Amino acid sequence: MQQQQLFRHINLQVIRQVKHCLQQAEQYFQRHFAFPQIEYKLRGLKAGVAYLQQNKINLNRTLLLENQQAFIHQTVPHEIAHLIVYQQFGLVKPHGAQWQFVMQEIFHCPATTCHQFDVSNVQGKTFLYQCACQQYPLSLRRHNNIQRNGAVYYCRKCKGALDFVG
Repeated sequence: MQQQQLFRHINLQVIRQVKHCLQQAEQYFQRHFAFPQIEYKLRGLKAGVAYLQQNKINLNRTLLLENQQAFIHQTVPHEIAHLIVYQQFGLVKPHGAQWQFVMQEIFHCPATTCHQFDVSNVQGKTFLYQCACQQYPLSLRRHNNIQRNGAVYYCRKCKGALDFVG
């Protein structure tokens, strides 16, 4: 029961942050933005996803509970900025100039594209792969895609193909 009460409290904080972001955007752009639908069904490594046409954000409940303040102050504005940019400018580059402007100048948040949360509780089983310069823990999905479908993944640094280590 305490877990449910804690989540209700955190959900209220999320709602307050969404309202705050919308108020800032409305003040800057001098127009109304509809309150988005909020879901907590996202799983895996992503902290949040914005569904532009549906005016909806989906948040990772586990990462939210484990990183409450950082999540509320960074991830929530990040996803709301995507919705604001879509409604104001249409379909543009996801983390492009308009999104960065909303994050930095309107929300006064860093325009970071990736979270730095510990993902050990949401990661699932991984398989070790390597290239010429480093090792990568790949997800079960990517491992199966390599084994079953012959997919090839490449290192972003050395551009070498990743090989299964074991």
